[in-house]
Amino acid sequence: MNDVHEGGCQCGVIRYRIQGDPVRVGICHCKECQRQSGSAFGMSFIVRKEAFELLSGKPKTFTRTSESGRPVVCAFCPECGTRIYHEARWLAGVLNIKPGTLDDTSCLQPTGQVWTSRKQSWLKLPEIRSFETQPF
Repeated sequence: MNDVHEGGCQCGVIRYRIQGDPVRVGICHCKECQRQSGSAFGMSFIVRKEAFELLSGKPKTFTRTSESGRPVVCAFCPECGTRIYHEARWLAGVLNIKPGTLDDTSCLQPTGQVWTSRKQSWLKLPEIRSFETQPF
């Protein structure tokens, strides 16, 4: 992959840079990720917190409860509403960047998926490491 990744929201107010490659790229089939993405699943480009640099704008945040019952802080553009990242409080030191906000998405290659027990019935799962619920 590339060692510098840039991205931002739909309206351009939020811009960010990530130094280094992700820890992993994951797919989540939980109902909250389906709701957030407006699709069959959500994805996360998981990076170390210190690798993330906000270049412009200031995201607004709110905290929601995950399907496993733990808090997740969600950051989004206050102008257009694009989700930029979420921070699962139980995963210290990492941010889950929403990979659709990357300028170049050609590097995305999922390495694992969670909450497959909640997947849409018509969806064929990729042959990657899979968990029926949240493994950690």
